[in-house]
Amino acid sequence: MARKKTGGPTGRELAILGVLWAKGPSTVREVHEALHVGTETGYTTTLKLMQIMVQKGLLDRDASSRTHLYRDAQTRERTQRQLIKSLMRRAFDGSTAGLVMQALSAKRVSAQELAEIRRLLDELEKPE
Repeated sequence: MARKKTGGPTGRELAILGVLWAKGPSTVREVHEALHVGTETGYTTTLKLMQIMVQKGLLDRDASSRTHLYRDAQTRERTQRQLIKSLMRRAFDGSTAGLVMQALSAKRVSAQELAEIRRLLDELEKPE
């Protein structure tokens, strides 16, 4: 079946991806239990959402055994980059500086985070 183009995962899809990024390949039951502890959300809702995510190319499904295992179709970092590019294009007219300035002013940045940002900036400024 051909995969649909996607503009990126929705909030609920990101929650499922978060479980898979933390736990690795998992069954629908495992994802459902991790997400819906103490809620009324049904197993079939989680199953349907994960099936849609396979169609969208967000998840891969291993159907080689009776219990299907699902895993992310791309890394967390790649997904985050796609989301950032989309946000930058839609909300900041493509401006990296605008995105970064708003992100840094939105909440207090720890000393460790600032050091990581400086290291990345230093790396980006190095001549090739």
